[in-house]
Amino acid sequence: MEFLTGKKIIEETTLFEILQKMPKGGLLHAHLDATVDVNILLQYAIETPGMHIRITRSLDPATLTSNVPQFAVIPQLDSTTYASLEEAPAESWVPIVSARDNFLNGGPAGFDKWALSTMMINPSEAYGTHNTLTKIWQKFMTTFRATHGIIYHMPIFEKYIRKSLLTSVEDGISYVEPRINFLARFMTGADGLENIPHRDWLVVFDRILSEVKEYSKQQGNDFAGAKIIYSTVRFITPEELEWYLQDCITLKKEFPHLIAGFDLVGDENVLHPLKYYAEVLLRFPAMQEAAGLPEDQRIPFIFHAGETLGDGSEPDENLYDAVLLGTKRIGHGFSIVKHPKIMEICRERQICIEVCPISNEVLRLTSSMPMHPLPIMINNGLPVALCSDDPAVFGNMGLTYDYFQVLAASEQNGLITLGELAKDSIKFSCLADEEKVVALKSWQRRWDAYIDMIVEKYGQEADV
Repeated sequence: MEFLTGKKIIEETTLFEILQKMPKGGLLHAHLDATVDVNILLQYAIETPGMHIRITRSLDPATLTSNVPQFAVIPQLDSTTYASLEEAPAESWVPIVSARDNFLNGGPAGFDKWALSTMMINPSEAYGTHNTLTKIWQKFMTTFRATHGIIYHMPIFEKYIRKSLLTSVEDGISYVEPRINFLARFMTGADGLENIPHRDWLVVFDRILSEVKEYSKQQGNDFAGAKIIYSTVRFITPEELEWYLQDCITLKKEFPHLIAGFDLVGDENVLHPLKYYAEVLLRFPAMQEAAGLPEDQRIPFIFHAGETLGDGSEPDENLYDAVLLGTKRIGHGFSIVKHPKIMEICRERQICIEVCPISNEVLRLTSSMPMHPLPIMINNGLPVALCSDDPAVFGNMGLTYDYFQVLAASEQNGLITLGELAKDSIKFSCLADEEKVVALKSWQRRWDAYIDMIVEKYGQEADV
């Protein structure tokens, strides 16, 4: 079954219950702005002083499903007194509390249902109205437009980071490397002004990460922590890219323990290919040297590549350019199985593939998990880490759902396979070598206890 159709059935199985308890190693490919349940995110918005909402077109039953809202805390001087979205002219800000209380299509409950639908992809969209790669990506990108103004507001950002990290801990994840989108050069502060620079984002991330690690330690969990993959979007110009590379270097110098790598994100099928930026990207090592970054702190590329159905197309060729540019890992790499030589190089150079099974299915790269090329990657000896990509959009919070799909889709895969994938997610992380040793020992202790638990609890059930 398609994941979004079968999700509730999955959650009722004993297998899912068992996998929820599994120690899952690292989460190496997840976009930060889609790692907190949208129900929680909407509640943050409702509770935040000064939060407003606006829409681009007049709201009525005919435009309800296609009207993507924008949220923002705006300066008090710009606040409005409109009582509802229906009353306000298009693109006018309305206080969220008023918009919700007076929502004509069902009041607060109707507002919540509508707002949440703009932040996620539902089954009818994924498998019906948006059943092509182009259509589903158009819907996918609107979910980020709907949530951006909520997440990138500093008072919410602090709560969001904490919830994102704790969600991972609760799902048995030992370590995370979220991709943070630094495209916006400022986020809004409590006053609604866009005046919080990137440096302050990392200060907050660092502080909350320390708090979560301490909390985890008190709970008896060995959470190895998190590092950030600095990301921006593939529609910027090469000149703008140079600014972002310099910004990444500046942040790395002040936060060497946080910045893990650099990536360019976005729909490979319609945005610029890596070769469009090649001249600037090739200068990145020299830029780091000129900035005085020690060699052991150099920032690697960790590129998205091959997230496409193309064969020999520009998006498909990103795989070649990612390898030529020295990428440490490849995000998605879905089309890599069409290129034996690239697979051979990745195997020899130990370039890990960050595979996102559920994301690939929902975004129309594969019709089902049995059709996914993951077994080809594994059978060709490629290092692989299972990842969730954008769990808030797809409803696959944590990593349990992705591990379930991989296990259930193949007669070959068992707990041994899942354990090896979990170990690879630590081995190919950006943790320092000594940190990897500690994290792997901790994971192995948890894994041994996990296997004992399965034998003791579920083995007896199986015998009955």
